[in-house]
Amino acid sequence: MEVYPAIDLMGGKAVRLYKGRREDVKVYGDPVKIAERFAELVDKIHIVDLDGAFEGFPRNLGVVARIIKKTGLRVQLGGGFRSYGAVARAYEIGVENVIIGTKAFDLEFLEKVTSEFEGITASLDAKDGRVALRGWLESGMEVKEAYELLRNYVDRFVYTSVERDGTLTGIEEIERFWESEEFIYAGGVSSVADLRKLAKAGFSGTIVGKALYEGRVALEELLEVAECLPKE
Repeated sequence: MEVYPAIDLMGGKAVRLYKGRREDVKVYGDPVKIAERFAELVDKIHIVDLDGAFEGFPRNLGVVARIIKKTGLRVQLGGGFRSYGAVARAYEIGVENVIIGTKAFDLEFLEKVTSEFEGITASLDAKDGRVALRGWLESGMEVKEAYELLRNYVDRFVYTSVERDGTLTGIEEIERFWESEEFIYAGGVSSVADLRKLAKAGFSGTIVGKALYEGRVALEELLEVAECLPKE
């Protein structure tokens, strides 16, 4: 199983939100320095441009570019990718996977970007069984229905449990509904036990954020356990 340490960006700083609420934010400092620490242990991280998610277009690409240049890390990046130009710019600065949420349901757009760029990833942000859109402020179709629609275009997904995100309460209990696609979980991961549950459920990877920042679990420990777990 792959473990992706997370950096959430707001106003150029590394932050974490509680259940995705913009007003419930905690600042952790310089994202480049945090990325440098992650780079000692992993070669790929997960970044979310929270300003971009709320405003509809990426606002922190300059910070992401500095992270890539300074650390050499591979990056998967989400947050506000709702135009072709934004996607293209992210790939120009060296992002490996652009994660598309709200705009993924514009199938004409999704078909265009997946035909021109490698590694496009669909975001399934789940809240009460439905997909949360536009910075988690609106509700869309049922998650499984969304997956069935999007799998015609992408083979890589990030599934986020919105109600667990930033809570340190452990993972959502989820029954596998996907097939052979790369499926990555985010939301509430705070222990090695969570990793084992995710592997058993069939996830190929997990994103870990607040638990690392708050010292609830060490990245070294997660990576050691993850090495022994199957990768779907």
